[in-house]
Amino acid sequence: MSAAVRGPVRVGTRASLLATTQSGTVAAMIRERLGRDAVLVEIATDGDRTQASGVPLATYGGTGVFVGALRDALLRGDVDVAVHSLKDLPTYPAPGIRLVAVPGREDPRDVVVARDGLTLGELPVGSRVGTGSPRRAAQLHALGLGLDVVGVRGNVDTRIGKVRSGEYDAVVLARAGLARLDRLEEATEVLDPIQVLPAPGQGALGVECREDDELVTALATLDDPRARAAVEAERAVLATLEGGCSAPIGALAEVVEGEDGDELWVRAVALSLDGALSVRKSASGDPADAAGVGTRLAGEMLADGAGQLDSQQHDDSEQVRNA
Repeated sequence: MSAAVRGPVRVGTRASLLATTQSGTVAAMIRERLGRDAVLVEIATDGDRTQASGVPLATYGGTGVFVGALRDALLRGDVDVAVHSLKDLPTYPAPGIRLVAVPGREDPRDVVVARDGLTLGELPVGSRVGTGSPRRAAQLHALGLGLDVVGVRGNVDTRIGKVRSGEYDAVVLARAGLARLDRLEEATEVLDPIQVLPAPGQGALGVECREDDELVTALATLDDPRARAAVEAERAVLATLEGGCSAPIGALAEVVEGEDGDELWVRAVALSLDGALSVRKSASGDPADAAGVGTRLAGEMLADGAGQLDSQQHDDSEQVRNA
């Protein structure tokens, strides 16, 4: 056994309360299932540094800005394990690193935190709704509620604080984050995926380690097969669409009981930034072929014009293209 894993398993994490809470959950699983001590090691990321300055995430470089520093620490041997929000992980592989586990997933849906306990539909036209996500913004525009969708960054406290102060009428957040922080009672509405599909991988955690580390086999016991199949399908949708599509993308996969065993169901949407155009499709298949199901679904979406959403004229008579 290497010297790096004789002592406590060092779990690399971002420093935010949500990140350390998520990583603490993984550390507890390591203690319980592997019988090993585990300690958290906080790593500052570019995403955290730019978040404080309010730079829009998409402008700075997308979700991968939260991942690089953790992976660098892993490859240097500063930590043995890195824990990520899976929606932050780029879809392309990282040399020398393996995604060893996707633990059980939280509810992946988005929620609204609005003033006066309101839902989106109850907010007056022109209400200011904050989100830092082009995916959420496009889908909010597509609902046609006349909301003023504005950018916001910061941790959960910062975002909800903008509602409490009256600066915004509402913000849209991941339900999983509020659940992990034990703050679900602050949500005034849980958004139906029919209205707003979540980000691929939302609500799931990704546990990475060095691919040559002896911890690989042991950490694989933290994997939840259903959660893994669902996020593999969603990430395959994202990876395929990213190759020919710059539009905001939502995807949600679920493993459900079918007549002949488990079945995988996947829904996905790609939208123009203003939400006026979209390509929306669904598919089902074998959970053992999760990546294949997602890849084929995304291929059909590209064939239906997902790659040209922002270059098309917005014809009000045919705003949404459904399969």
